[in-house]
Amino acid sequence: MYKSLALASLSLFGAVSAQQVGTQQTETHPKMSWKTCTGKGGTSCTTKSASITLDSNWRWAHLTSGYTNCYTDNAWNTTSCKDGAACAKNCAIDGADYSGTYGITAGSDALTLKFVTKGSYSTNIGSRTYLMESDSKYQMFNLIGKEFTFDVDVSKLPCGLNGALYFVEMAADGGMGKGNNKAGAKYGTGYCDAQCPHDIKWINGEANSAGWVPSSNDKNAGSGTWGACCPEMDIWEGNSISTAYTPHPCSGNGLVRCEGTDCGDGDNRYGGICDKDGCDFNSYRMGVKDFYGPGMTLDTNKKMTVVTQFVGSGSSLSEIKRFYVQGGKVFKNSESAISGITGNSISDAWCEQQKTVFGDTSSYKAKGGLNAMAASLARGHVLVMSLWDDHAVNMLWLDSTYPTDKDASTPGVGRGTCATSSGKPEDVEANSPNAQVIYSNIRFGPIGSTFDEAAAK
Repeated sequence: MYKSLALASLSLFGAVSAQQVGTQQTETHPKMSWKTCTGKGGTSCTTKSASITLDSNWRWAHLTSGYTNCYTDNAWNTTSCKDGAACAKNCAIDGADYSGTYGITAGSDALTLKFVTKGSYSTNIGSRTYLMESDSKYQMFNLIGKEFTFDVDVSKLPCGLNGALYFVEMAADGGMGKGNNKAGAKYGTGYCDAQCPHDIKWINGEANSAGWVPSSNDKNAGSGTWGACCPEMDIWEGNSISTAYTPHPCSGNGLVRCEGTDCGDGDNRYGGICDKDGCDFNSYRMGVKDFYGPGMTLDTNKKMTVVTQFVGSGSSLSEIKRFYVQGGKVFKNSESAISGITGNSISDAWCEQQKTVFGDTSSYKAKGGLNAMAASLARGHVLVMSLWDDHAVNMLWLDSTYPTDKDASTPGVGRGTCATSSGKPEDVEANSPNAQVIYSNIRFGPIGSTFDEAAAK
């Protein structure tokens, strides 16, 4: 996942976030149920009542004493934020109007994330949400020896957009009590991922204001000196053209606040503590160009079920397998059609073949591969459901030719049918404001418990 350093965010009196708790907007988490399963074939599942919360990077924040912004557009309030600790103490984060401001709606077992939402005082772009166990704790998952299944509708996601459902090794309480963090998971704090993003405004209870540089192409975002690293398991990154699933191991445990070399910044991409490239399985990239897309074997004009199995036990992981269900039929993941790479699932051996044939740097192996990923998953991960556009490389790494200076026929370069000129945020936001993704019917349990694998084609 090549996440942008400038996540699209809310412009409500300036895009802001903070660590104290404000009282201007009541925080009411939208309800969303999911299921735990036992037995075989998805016939024995129990519904769990739950909710979702919005990431703190999207929220409005202000001085604890009133309405004055702590962050406006893409710059910090230098009076209240003379340093990171003072900023976190002086600024209060507030509740969210989920549907009116952010275009987020949940009901029964479904979550809908709209791309552009125009409110009375704001225009919001994209969102990032987390599944909650309680009002103040994220739901934690240990995926080893289990399968995670959900339905997704990407029919309204064009080139350049990414409806991403994934897991990261965040703290269950969102880092509550670290530094000046009084908001915690209830208000969506504590995010990290394997890209070690620098656009996170609050890390470990301090503002990421030191060295903050406003983005040159995103009026709501910027980047600070610190990054927020942690292992990441991308279950699903996709739009109507392409999809991929990708483990990203890291050498650290949980959220690590990084700087410079440890973040893998700039030309040091492979020298940081996380594997930013990961080991991805994208059917189109693996030479199967008629498996996933509009009208194809998996028809992205229609809702589909995505099943991911984590084969292993304890803190050991040997394979990550993928199945799909659509129209009452179960489909195995496509087999690689690239010479020198065999198989249809992610294992260390498969990843080594892929990196060798594609000529990619094997940061994945250097960071420990599935062993490191398993150790992280065993410690527990938080479920993230998001929708975003890419201010760094226009999502070309997912759905187009990337790198763009290479021939698309070169193994590993073609990732989808989108033009290399597609995906520019200004174009996508203007031309596809009604884009959306719907996640629904989440099921979790031992391998074989959430669907009928015996029916696989």
